[in-house]
Amino acid sequence: MRSLPARLLLSLSLASLLLDSPSAAEDLRRTAIVRAIESCRDSVVNIHGEKVVTDESSDDERRVNGMGTGVIIDCRGYAVTNFHVVDGVRDIEVTLASGRTVAARLISHDRRTDLAVIKIDSATPLPVINTGTSSDLLIGETVLALGNAFGYEHTVTRGIISALHRNVDVNPTQRYEDLIQTDASINPGNSGGPLLNINGQMIGINVAVRAGAQGIGFAIPVDSVLKIVTSLLSVERVDHTWHGIVCRTCGTGAVVEAVHEQSPAASIGVREGDIILRVGDQAVASQLDIERAMLGHKAGEVVAVTVTREGSEEQLQLSLAKARRQLASAPERSWEQLGLRVSPAASDMVRQLQPRYRGGLLVQEVRFGSPASNKGIRPGDILVGLHIWETLTPDNVSFILDQIETDQMTSVKFYILRGRDTLFGHIASDTILR
Repeated sequence: MRSLPARLLLSLSLASLLLDSPSAAEDLRRTAIVRAIESCRDSVVNIHGEKVVTDESSDDERRVNGMGTGVIIDCRGYAVTNFHVVDGVRDIEVTLASGRTVAARLISHDRRTDLAVIKIDSATPLPVINTGTSSDLLIGETVLALGNAFGYEHTVTRGIISALHRNVDVNPTQRYEDLIQTDASINPGNSGGPLLNINGQMIGINVAVRAGAQGIGFAIPVDSVLKIVTSLLSVERVDHTWHGIVCRTCGTGAVVEAVHEQSPAASIGVREGDIILRVGDQAVASQLDIERAMLGHKAGEVVAVTVTREGSEEQLQLSLAKARRQLASAPERSWEQLGLRVSPAASDMVRQLQPRYRGGLLVQEVRFGSPASNKGIRPGDILVGLHIWETLTPDNVSFILDQIETDQMTSVKFYILRGRDTLFGHIASDTILR
């Protein structure tokens, strides 16, 4: 009688082992895809909220229920999503992976890239997504999309990277550049959710699907996302404080590329080439880590900054200052943020042109490429109002700029006198506040 081949014997032995060991069979079921989803599922949230939509053809308004997805990037509840998911939503609601629904609020946004940061109200720390890089993506590599597809929470789809560096025009006012193209199913509600690699690392934020096409979806590369989120979460923007450190990632921490003159960092001797290891108790590897570590500290509070310099480790005590923008004079802010040099116009002259106005600001100069320039404001115009406030002095403008930021307005309406005619338009607030 002939003996069984060795390969068959090995197969039979393996089958017998699996039958006798349920845990071994379970391990085979827990594939790389399963492990990837398990590792990041709790850091993905579902976003719901009601918004008012205006019909452009009739100016009629209607209420619609919006939905989308967000990704937690800080254990205190800061999460990134697409701006269009939360744009116009008064009461943002977030459902966590546990099923618990909590409130959230918009912190900051960038309309051009369609990214936003929200803050989830949570008394306990929340799990944070594992972030990868989009610098080494491979055409054909397996990717996973996780999100609130059509309202079905935490839906998982699988596909491959179909192409890189795609530019996509979604509508007449929104253009995305340098996107990842994937055939992983991305549906309404997936917007703002993560695109993951097989290791469970976020490599992109899902943003759009090509209408009428099957298997064509797009995501913003994570390296671009982190760059924008660093700006959106900067302490200067969120807390109105200032440290003056500019860093880039290096192997062991974040290497200082520049230190702003007369900044808190400059005053304690931080200098170019220093490697920042920690801010407070938080390890640092990027500029985003620095901003996150300093979030929540008020002007005047001292934060420990651990650096290495010429091979030795040193701990510095940095006292945060008020944001430079708050310290700038009213004329400086008007020029920096709006692109306008203005001076009070004679009230009698303004009344002769239009009796209903008490006065205004004469536009002397407009900076090319500024928000004012892009909206067609020109020298000789008289700025008579911003939003609901009149503009009689440069200090009025400074007050209004503060209100725009505090109230998280998406745009501000301006009114100018050109001759005897009153003209108006809208400036997107993110172009003013960046």
